[in-house]
Parts: sequence; structure tokens; C-alpha cells
Amino acid sequence: MNAIKSYFACMIEASSFAQPHILSQPIYVPGKPILHVAREFGLDPEKIDKLASNENPLGPSPKAIAAAMRALREANLYPDGSNYELVSKVAERLEIGCGQLVFGNGSNEVLELIAHAFLGPGTEAVMGVHGFAVYKLVTLLMGAKPVEVAMPNFRNDLKAMRAAVNERTRVVFIATPNNPTGPANTEEEIFAFTRSLPENVLLVVDEAYAEFMDNAPDLRPLIAEGRAVIGARTFSKIYGLAGLRVGYAYTRPDIAGLLQRVREPFNVNSIAQAAALAALDDVDFLEQSRSTNKHGLAKLAQGFTDLGLEFVPSQANFIMVKIPQAAKAFQFLQQRGIIVRPVGGLPDYLRITVGTSPQNERCLERLKEFVTKVEN
Repeated sequence: MNAIKSYFACMIEASSFAQPHILSQPIYVPGKPILHVAREFGLDPEKIDKLASNENPLGPSPKAIAAAMRALREANLYPDGSNYELVSKVAERLEIGCGQLVFGNGSNEVLELIAHAFLGPGTEAVMGVHGFAVYKLVTLLMGAKPVEVAMPNFRNDLKAMRAAVNERTRVVFIATPNNPTGPANTEEEIFAFTRSLPENVLLVVDEAYAEFMDNAPDLRPLIAEGRAVIGARTFSKIYGLAGLRVGYAYTRPDIAGLLQRVREPFNVNSIAQAAALAALDDVDFLEQSRSTNKHGLAKLAQGFTDLGLEFVPSQANFIMVKIPQAAKAFQFLQQRGIIVRPVGGLPDYLRITVGTSPQNERCLERLKEFVTKVEN
């Protein structure tokens, strides 16, 4: 033991030879896992509802599960590094070329690939102040400057974002619907915004929740015009494959080619590829997920109204609600087996993922208990 202590005492502090900007790099904090909350509060994990991370409450697509199980039999083999079958099917569905697609270990990795390719010291990326935290994280990771723009009514203010673009801007990040707030920008707004940008500024449209929308913007006409646009999608949300990490970008072939240069080989494992491929064909599951979400959003919105709570109308699979003493409400719900998500920068709000009908009902019941307690 003394030898070990002596060894560590002689070590040079790692921060002394790290890249300087890494020392101030923020760390992404995910929603609390079920087992963590169970241990912390002495609860039965089977009786905890996790409504914090915008996961599909129905679980994975059944067809995806079956395909993943079959793929496990060949887990001794490296995955197809080109994601050939998955690329081919998505290209066919989107009616674009295979060379316009780049797959990642979740759409989070896609965002990081974009930052690797287009951001660095002396450059800037524009984003909403209440946008997805990863936009800022990957920007800072590359030594670039994040420029955060105010979001009136909790949606991206594209006019203000355009005004923030300057000669140092290389990327603009928007999400529609926006995470964590929920509202979306229209196709007309996005088209006008894109056409107003300088040719050397890349617009990244995060479409993680687009499948939940009735009329999601279609970026393909912009790409066909030759605009510098990337759409980023994921299998984590509506397809229920968050644990397998599959996402992709679709864009111009030359932009996709640059992203391929910074993509790690074998970044999407074979189990994930097989599951995602099968999930694309599970139309019944997709429609069930949409229906569950639509009814769940309506149920939560009505419940908040009945409780006299303000909320932000959402087009995603979550909803943001304003609650008195939100930090205490977060703890109160956890203690009763309901995990929700505090919203960074908006301390009066909680973000709640749409669950199954019983989960939504339990969440509203516990919220009613809290609100009644606060009022009394």
C-alpha cells in the first residue's frame, strides 16, 4: 500500500499536460438510471417509472429484438464497417444516394463528427440557449466558441440566429422539435433561414423527434438545391433502440464524404445494425408508438391544466412543465418512483417524457400530491 501511495505521489498531475480547453470542458449529465434511484431511495426497481430521457415507453420494436438476437450468434465477427444494408435501406426510404448518408453510434456521435470536420479554434457555432446540451459540448470540445441565442416562447428564433452569424461562423445547430423545450420550427421558416445563410455556413437540423410530428419539415429539397444542410436522425426515440446507439446524417455527398473521413471504423456494432434494419420495417410498432405518444401528450397537457400548471406545448415525446419549487418537486417525484428531468437554465421547469397510460396517470397523481402540499 505504501508503494502505491508513493507511486501516485510522484505522478505529474494530468491537467498539466492536457489540452487547455479540456480543463473547462463541461460533462453531459444524463437522466438518472432506474437502479440508481432505487438504491438512493430504497425502492423496488420494478415499480419505478423513468420519464427522464425521452425513451420509448413501449420498449424496442419486437422485430428489432428478434433481429438483434439472431445477430448475437455472430458477435465474434466485426460488423460491416460500411453499414451497407442499413445505408441501402435508409437511402431507398429517403430516395437519396447511399453516398449522402453517414451512420454513427447514435446521433450524438453524428453531432461530434460534424464538429470534428467543421469546427476548431477561431470558429463559432450558433445555437439556441435552450437547445440540446450536446451542441455546446461538441463545440467546446473542438476549441470553438458556442454562440447561444435567446429563444422567445422556447423555440428557435431563426431571425436572431441569422443575426448572430458572422465571418467566424461555421455551423448553426437547430432542433425541430427542440429538446428540451418541445416546440418546432416550420418547413417554411427553415427553408427561408437556410437560403439566407452564407454558402460556407453549415446548417445542422437535429431531427431526433421528427417522427412524432404530423408534418415534419422535409430537408431533401434544400439538399437537392446544393445547400449546406445536414439532417440528423436517430433510432433511439420512436424506434425504441436507445440502448443500441444508432443514428445517421443525410446531406450532400461532398459533406458526407468529409464526415466519413472523421468517422471511426466499426462505429455501429452489428447487433445495432441488425436491430435498426428490422425496426425500419416494423410499421405497426411505429404507428403504435406515435399513437401512444399523441394520447400521452394530450393526457399530460390536460392534467397540467387541471392542476393550474403552465406548460410548453410540445411536438416531441416529452413536455416541459412549470412547477413551483421545481427542484423540490424533482426530489418528491423520485422518492415516489417517478424519474423526471430538471431543465438546465430553466430552474422553474421539469421535462417529463411521455410514458404509457398508467405511467402518465401515476406521474399526474404524484404531481397533484406535490402541488397540494405546496399550496397548503
